[in-house]
Amino acid sequence: MTPPPGWYPDPRPPHQERWWDGTAWTEHRRAPAATTVAVPPSPGGGTGRGKAVALVATGAVLVAAIVTGAVVLGTGDDEAGTRTAPATSGPAAPAPSEPAPESSSPAGDPSAVEDQLNGITFPLLDGWVRPKYVAEDDVVMTTDGTYDCPGDGGVCRHGLVLSRTVTANDEKSPEALAKGDIADAAEDAFDHDTLDREPYGGMESHETVASGPVAVAGRAGYYVRWRVHTAKGPGGYVQSLVFPSSVGTESPVLVRYVFDAGGDGPPLADMDRITKGIRPVGDAGTGGGVGSSIGPPD
Repeated sequence: MTPPPGWYPDPRPPHQERWWDGTAWTEHRRAPAATTVAVPPSPGGGTGRGKAVALVATGAVLVAAIVTGAVVLGTGDDEAGTRTAPATSGPAAPAPSEPAPESSSPAGDPSAVEDQLNGITFPLLDGWVRPKYVAEDDVVMTTDGTYDCPGDGGVCRHGLVLSRTVTANDEKSPEALAKGDIADAAEDAFDHDTLDREPYGGMESHETVASGPVAVAGRAGYYVRWRVHTAKGPGGYVQSLVFPSSVGTESPVLVRYVFDAGGDGPPLADMDRITKGIRPVGDAGTGGGVGSSIGPPD
């Protein structure tokens, strides 16, 4: 058993909270809330030595690790979060009051999804919902409902949209980053999953169906779209979209689209609709700004 998604004390640094998505640590962090915080059970393997207690102080939360065992959270804990879930040596932590930090809704706008980390919002189109119990990192929306994968088993979704900041690359060109990411996007979506299964029987071939410059949230970006053929099922489409953030250091933002092909998949035009609807947080306008005359084909 693993703890359900929720905010837990961050092992590095320990005076912040970090989002556990039910499968892996994400890179979302926040200051401790002024309420008692549940601590995920230590992976001590049932020895009872790795317990932690959350204490509430006036205006802040002081989390202290108690007894002799240090809290260890799997291996390979980098900024992207580990895939190894902490073992439970006690009762499971309570369910979160929100599905995920990426999936919050801007105040008063239920038709949009806010990516707080990158300071942008996405339009929530018909047939799309905020993510819930999704193992993939950085998912901002999914199509409604699931189905049995045609390959090695597991649960699949007809559509996913992911958003993340590009931090481990000195390259800043949206075109170079999009072209460099598309192969990884295709493999992650249609080849092997995180458990090394082949939900679609493996990826057999692909072809580029569209690419070019595009205006996103008033910034000039670039996108590449592949049609992917798989051993089982109808295959699908992936798109890598990169554009400079309008906040902070203007680090590149990467948005991946994963759509099933065939009649059950979302309309391919939704990729363009979502791209054109991305806005900086707090911007309710419809103007494109820089590069507004550029866009993917309709």
